Amino acid sequence: MNRGLIGEIVRMALETLRANKLQSGLTVLGVVIGITSIVGVTSLIRGLDQSLRSSINSLGPNTIIISKFSEVGLASGENFAKMMRRPNLTSADAKAIEKLAPSVNIVDIWLGANNDVQERVFYEGQKTRAMTIMGATDEFADVNFVKVQSGRFFTRSEVEHRRRVAVLGNAVYEALFSESALDPIGKKVRVGGAEYTVVGVLEKRPSPGGFDTGADNFVVIPQTTHEVMFNSTLASGRSRGGGSAQIVVVPYDWATRDQAMHEVEEIMRIRHGLKLDEPNDFDLVTRDAILQLLDQISRAVFLVLVTISSIALMVGGIGVMAIMMISVTERTREIGVRKALGARRLEVLFQFLAEAVVVTSIGGLLGIILGSSVAVAIHLVTGFPVSLPWWSFAIGIGFSAGVGIFFGMVPAVRASRLDPIDALRYE
Repeated sequence: MNRGLIGEIVRMALETLRANKLQSGLTVLGVVIGITSIVGVTSLIRGLDQSLRSSINSLGPNTIIISKFSEVGLASGENFAKMMRRPNLTSADAKAIEKLAPSVNIVDIWLGANNDVQERVFYEGQKTRAMTIMGATDEFADVNFVKVQSGRFFTRSEVEHRRRVAVLGNAVYEALFSESALDPIGKKVRVGGAEYTVVGVLEKRPSPGGFDTGADNFVVIPQTTHEVMFNSTLASGRSRGGGSAQIVVVPYDWATRDQAMHEVEEIMRIRHGLKLDEPNDFDLVTRDAILQLLDQISRAVFLVLVTISSIALMVGGIGVMAIMMISVTERTREIGVRKALGARRLEVLFQFLAEAVVVTSIGGLLGIILGSSVAVAIHLVTGFPVSLPWWSFAIGIGFSAGVGIFFGMVPAVRASRLDPIDALRYE
């Protein structure tokens, strides 16, 4: 089939659109809505996905988090009520791992990381809303890969001697000191009923989606001070009403993450008195496990999106079929003339099928432009992250062309099967 014929088919398809403005507009509208949904929402989901991955990657590839329960455990189908009955993790567990796991380099313990302890922070006439008060060791910044914006992190000596020192999350610093432009280092802030000397301020942490998710709404104090001041998990292994601790482990460079996980799992199972046939009553979470969970969620959301968008595409496809059936009826004599002059059945079939594809592809292009524009507008207005991968455009064009082929097949086959003599007699 030569270029001239293809160009003629495209011209005739556009002429069909022009001749049936209202019907064609309604047909294209259905395709436009479907493709706009696919491209627009895909770009927003993709942008949020990349933002979440950036936050998760800050954990580091070899970091292992031991927790009472986690989102990863819930996603695997564990019973939530049963997970809540698990024993709390304690600083004694952290010390056992530090002492008994040969491949473990760094062990940090987080108290209050699950928002178990929240207090307002005061400085002179300024105050914050309720902020998370975390207890940690001097390794906190290293395992979190967060940088200290000013000052320093507290030392191991300050942890051992239960000093009342604090490192402020960036949101706390902004609320208390940014307007007055004061240097917070050395200033005393009140947390609950006690005063703490500020020794450092942390840089802003990545916030998924650019939203205020409270990623910087925290204060870090020595874990030993936290145990005493907030009745959190005690070093003796008992708990006085506090929530479970989280233990964060980083292996040596020469050790593998799997080796460290095996050692940690063995130590924790022995400490919890678990038998060989009993499952773990704690979760071991890594960056890769969180990313796999994110992949599952992203795929599920994308599948729902495609399903919903397909409804609009089906409506548009039915409209295409209706318009093409009308076109076949109106052009019966034309089809008869073409066949009488030697046009083969396959050429007539291709002509009408191509017309349907052109109609839906125009809707697809309009949908891509509109969907991209909506996504960019949302980004400019709200700061929501947006990603416009090339494959989302390819999916849009592919879907719209596929709709044209699927729903244009019936009228195209009908046109190709017309008897030339009957077609020439048609009035």
